[in-house]
Amino acid sequence: MVKKVTKPQLTILEQEREHTLTELEHLRAELRAELEHDDIDDMASDLIERDKTYALILTLERKLKDIEHAIEQTQTVGYGICEICGKEIDPERLEIFPEATLCVDCKRATERTVHSNAFG
Repeated sequence: MVKKVTKPQLTILEQEREHTLTELEHLRAELRAELEHDDIDDMASDLIERDKTYALILTLERKLKDIEHAIEQTQTVGYGICEICGKEIDPERLEIFPEATLCVDCKRATERTVHSNAFG
Protein backbone atom coordinates (compact mmCIF):
# COMPACT_ATOMS: atom_id res chain seq x y z
CA MET A 1 0.00 0.00 0.00
CA VAL A 2 1.81 3.08 -1.23
CA LYS A 3 0.43 6.39 -0.06
CA LYS A 4 1.49 9.10 -2.45
CA VAL A 5 3.29 11.97 -0.81
CA THR A 6 1.70 15.33 -1.35
CA LYS A 7 3.64 18.44 -2.23
CA PRO A 8 2.94 20.07 1.17
CA GLN A 9 4.18 16.95 3.00
CA LEU A 10 7.40 16.86 1.00
CA THR A 11 7.80 20.60 1.49
CA ILE A 12 7.50 20.14 5.26
CA LEU A 13 10.22 17.47 5.21
CA GLU A 14 12.48 19.63 3.04
CA GLN A 15 11.93 22.63 5.33
CA GLU A 16 12.76 20.48 8.35
CA ARG A 17 15.95 19.35 6.60
CA GLU A 18 16.99 22.94 5.80
CA HIS A 19 16.19 24.12 9.33
CA THR A 20 18.19 21.26 10.83
CA LEU A 21 21.14 21.92 8.50
CA THR A 22 21.11 25.60 9.52
CA GLU A 23 21.02 24.71 13.21
CA LEU A 24 23.86 22.21 12.74
CA GLU A 25 26.05 24.76 10.98
CA HIS A 26 25.37 27.32 13.71
CA LEU A 27 26.26 24.85 16.48
CA ARG A 28 29.38 23.65 14.66
CA ALA A 29 30.54 27.27 14.23
CA GLU A 30 29.83 27.91 17.90
CA LEU A 31 31.85 24.84 18.89
CA ARG A 32 34.77 25.89 16.67
CA ALA A 33 34.72 29.37 18.23
CA GLU A 34 34.71 27.87 21.73
CA LEU A 35 37.69 25.67 20.87
CA GLU A 36 39.63 28.63 19.45
CA HIS A 37 38.90 30.78 22.50
CA ASP A 38 40.16 28.54 25.29
CA ASP A 39 40.56 30.38 28.57
CA ILE A 40 42.23 28.44 31.37
CA ASP A 41 40.22 30.24 34.07
CA ASP A 42 36.91 29.14 32.58
CA MET A 43 38.03 25.67 31.55
CA ALA A 44 35.51 23.66 33.62
CA SER A 45 32.47 25.66 32.55
CA ASP A 46 33.73 25.70 28.95
CA LEU A 47 33.99 21.90 28.96
CA ILE A 48 30.42 21.60 30.17
CA GLU A 49 29.19 24.00 27.48
CA ARG A 50 31.18 22.16 24.81
CA ASP A 51 29.69 18.86 25.92
CA LYS A 52 26.19 20.32 25.70
CA THR A 53 26.88 21.76 22.25
CA TYR A 54 28.38 18.48 21.06
CA ALA A 55 25.36 16.53 22.38
CA LEU A 56 23.04 18.89 20.50
CA ILE A 57 25.08 18.40 17.34
CA LEU A 58 24.80 14.61 17.67
CA THR A 59 21.04 14.88 18.23
CA LEU A 60 20.59 17.10 15.18
CA GLU A 61 22.76 14.83 13.04
CA ARG A 62 20.49 11.92 13.99
CA LYS A 63 17.41 14.02 13.21
CA LEU A 64 18.89 14.99 9.83
CA LYS A 65 19.52 11.33 9.06
CA ASP A 66 15.90 10.53 10.00
CA ILE A 67 14.58 13.35 7.80
CA GLU A 68 16.64 12.22 4.83
CA HIS A 69 15.47 8.64 5.39
CA ALA A 70 11.85 9.83 5.49
CA ILE A 71 12.33 11.71 2.22
CA GLU A 72 13.75 8.54 0.63
CA GLN A 73 10.85 6.50 2.02
CA THR A 74 8.33 8.80 0.36
CA GLN A 75 9.57 7.47 -2.98
CA THR A 76 9.26 3.77 -2.12
CA VAL A 77 6.86 3.12 0.75
CA GLY A 78 5.01 6.42 0.60
CA TYR A 79 4.53 9.12 3.17
CA GLY A 80 2.80 8.31 6.42
CA ILE A 81 3.02 4.53 6.04
CA CYS A 82 4.90 2.54 8.69
CA GLU A 83 7.85 0.82 7.06
CA ILE A 84 7.52 -2.18 9.40
CA CYS A 85 3.81 -3.01 9.61
CA GLY A 86 2.51 -1.06 6.59
CA LYS A 87 -0.23 0.67 8.56
CA GLU A 88 -0.91 4.39 8.30
CA ILE A 89 1.04 6.51 10.79
CA ASP A 90 -1.18 8.69 12.96
CA PRO A 91 -1.38 12.17 11.35
CA GLU A 92 -0.85 13.79 14.77
CA ARG A 93 2.46 11.91 15.08
CA LEU A 94 3.49 13.12 11.62
CA GLU A 95 2.58 16.67 12.57
CA ILE A 96 4.95 16.52 15.54
CA PHE A 97 7.60 14.33 13.86
CA PRO A 98 7.28 14.76 10.08
CA GLU A 99 10.35 12.54 9.70
CA ALA A 100 8.62 9.56 11.37
CA THR A 101 8.68 6.37 9.29
CA LEU A 102 7.33 4.08 12.03
CA CYS A 103 3.94 4.04 13.74
CA VAL A 104 3.92 4.43 17.51
CA ASP A 105 3.54 0.69 18.15
CA CYS A 106 6.46 -0.28 15.90
CA LYS A 107 8.62 2.52 17.28
CA ARG A 108 7.98 1.31 20.84
CA ALA A 109 8.73 -2.29 19.87
CA THR A 110 11.96 -1.22 18.16
CA GLU A 111 13.03 0.83 21.19
CA ARG A 112 12.23 -2.06 23.55
CA THR A 113 14.35 -4.39 21.42
CA VAL A 114 17.26 -1.93 21.35
CA HIS A 115 16.93 -1.28 25.08
CA SER A 116 16.78 -4.96 26.01
CA ASN A 117 19.78 -5.74 23.77
CA ALA A 118 21.78 -2.91 25.34
CA PHE A 119 20.96 -3.81 28.92
CA GLY A 120 20.01 -7.46 28.68
